Amino acid sequence: MPTMASPANPAPDDVLLIGSGINGLVCAALLARKGRKVRVLERESTLGGCIRTDELTLPGFRHDTLSTAHPLFLVGPAYAALGKALHEAGLAYCNTDSPTGVLMPDGRHLVLSTSRQLNRQRMEALHAGDGAAFVQTLEGMAERAPLVFSLLGNELWKLNTARTLAGAAWKDGPHALAGFFGEALTPARPWLQQRFGSGLVGALLAPWVLHCGLGPDAPLSALMAQVVALTLEAVGMPLVQGGNANTVRAFERLIREAGGTLEAGCDVERILVERGRAVGVRLAGGRELRASEVVVSATPTQLYGRLLAPEHIPPEIAGQARQWRYGKGNMQIHLALSEPPQWPDRALDKVGYLHLSGGPDAISRAVNEAERGLLPAAPTICVAQPTALDPSRAPDGRHILWIQLPECPREPVGDAAGELEVPPGGQWTEALREAYADRVIAQIARHAPNLPGSILGRAVLSPADLPRLNMNLVGGDPYGGDCALDQYFLWRPLRGLRNHETPVAHLWHIGASTHPGPGLGGASGVHVARALGAL
Repeated sequence: MPTMASPANPAPDDVLLIGSGINGLVCAALLARKGRKVRVLERESTLGGCIRTDELTLPGFRHDTLSTAHPLFLVGPAYAALGKALHEAGLAYCNTDSPTGVLMPDGRHLVLSTSRQLNRQRMEALHAGDGAAFVQTLEGMAERAPLVFSLLGNELWKLNTARTLAGAAWKDGPHALAGFFGEALTPARPWLQQRFGSGLVGALLAPWVLHCGLGPDAPLSALMAQVVALTLEAVGMPLVQGGNANTVRAFERLIREAGGTLEAGCDVERILVERGRAVGVRLAGGRELRASEVVVSATPTQLYGRLLAPEHIPPEIAGQARQWRYGKGNMQIHLALSEPPQWPDRALDKVGYLHLSGGPDAISRAVNEAERGLLPAAPTICVAQPTALDPSRAPDGRHILWIQLPECPREPVGDAAGELEVPPGGQWTEALREAYADRVIAQIARHAPNLPGSILGRAVLSPADLPRLNMNLVGGDPYGGDCALDQYFLWRPLRGLRNHETPVAHLWHIGASTHPGPGLGGASGVHVARALGAL
């Protein structure tokens, strides 16, 4: 007789998804809305992966604990497929026409607008020809967008991608296509120095390569700076009204209304494999769940070092997974304020992401210091101003800041400034975390002198704190692994694999460690949903 389903032994699902980050939610929503029986399993007590909103400082102050803004989501395939339904499920955005800006140590500043004409005027005023160069750059990127976004938004080992490349070669010639790829590998620092006469324009664009998991001297970083600039000018800096956790609530509503199941506090101990194919999972505590397909959002070291038994992993893949490199660590500082920062120019008050930076050379130094285990003496400071766009994030008249430091050592061994005592052993202690945060606050206060006196509450998350919130943030790397060229495009996640397949049949790999990399775009979830017939 067949085994009867029970709460402890439910009927098999069509698809089990391990992890409830953006890619898992996108994949689950697309599949559930196509009638597939899906079940999402989240290890932590809160759904959403890196999408969460918490009262980290004081009651009533809602901080996006990890990720926050959605520009890449709005221009990606997930939003194209699910955006209307998500808004019907409660997702709403606040936005600004000043998505980003830079404030340099000497007080000079520049703001990027959603108006191309205004951007041209501002840059032309800095240096003759810079405005025209910026417009020409974005127009050129728009012309190349079908090819660039096809490579970033589709599976690479697919016939359609080969057809796209063949079409580009047929249209412009193979030599021109090879030239495009050669140009695409240009690092951002030399490109910015050659392209723009004003250092302010370079300082405006250079910090954005850090948000792509790169540095300004890395191959591809100039291309990614252009992609980001085109995106920000097109869609601004959308923040989720009420906090990023409302994204998860909208997805949860979509999935549940379509018959799907989401469970938090479910630590998957092992992916079950029978006769070379994935058939389900075993949770900590012994509970087993069965499914026709298993989709896992994890780093390669988690998937091949913890979730799969060694006998199911070819030696070549196991070796490549052990060699997977993680990138720089990340620190976040969340502030509850009695009043907003008083920047030197009111034009900075409504900027979504304001970078405090000395420009490409300073970023290059800070990246090098962090990669060598040093606390950067002059880190790039990213200040997001959520309450400037969405006052509901704080009590009336109060404000919050979301501060990110993308150049932190995973294991600190020293201080490049020679000021802070770093304990031996490469450990982030509470004292070191708070002392480094003090330095950062002091650097911001040079431009906004009222900041220290307006702080009502503070919460700091070091690279050592991030993995406690999400085990995929290994060493505080928020990008799922180093995004250098040898771990990107065709070689992400591993050289021996194609697309989002794994060595185990019916087991799929998604997330920041897979193509097209990190961010809130949700593209890898779309890829696997498409492979499973949802699109």
